[in-house]
Amino acid sequence: MSYRVKPISREEHLAFATARPAVSHMQVPSWGDAKPDWRAESLGWSDDEGRLVGAGLVLLRPLPKLRRYLAYLPEGPVIDWTATDLEEWLRPMLAYLKERGAFSVRMGPPVVARRWSAEAVKAAIADPRAGRLRDVAATAEEPRALDVADRLRRMGWRQSEPGGEDGFAAGQPRHVFQVPFAGRSLEEIRQGLNQQWRRNINKAEKAGVKVVQG
Repeated sequence: MSYRVKPISREEHLAFATARPAVSHMQVPSWGDAKPDWRAESLGWSDDEGRLVGAGLVLLRPLPKLRRYLAYLPEGPVIDWTATDLEEWLRPMLAYLKERGAFSVRMGPPVVARRWSAEAVKAAIADPRAGRLRDVAATAEEPRALDVADRLRRMGWRQSEPGGEDGFAAGQPRHVFQVPFAGRSLEEIRQGLNQQWRRNINKAEKAGVKVVQG
């Protein structure tokens, strides 16, 4: 299978994202509106039959007085990261961005390599031997994610380290904490928060802050 990457409209991008089971908020067109220092562009992956099979929000940061860019796809692109032909998905993206004037490309594959339960993290905080999360044994590991990392390294990609962002500012957080909401009432969720968080919520409600599903 060969793929072609080209710009797509905001509407096409949003329709593709909303049809997926889960897509990062950093991979929808409106995220580009929140990044005024970058130029946002929606890219689409088409297969041999012309069907849209992937999409990505790329942020382009121009260099002063030059038509050259840093290209960044935070928590994306939204493609099949488990595909055996992963290189075929990424090669046309790199070719397009190079033609666009990008001299450096950074992306954030939305794959999870390791998971730590809340109990494991709490135990680590109390353990003086654990200085970093990587010092703590993971509750679960995802072999497919580790395979993706190995394949990317063989393709020539390299993992960035904190503090070495090469002009990409803070980038994406390496570790993300997820709070499960399924099967829990709003009051149950509220009771699980600490006193300061509950106080801040009450303060926000009194100030008229409203949360809606969008």
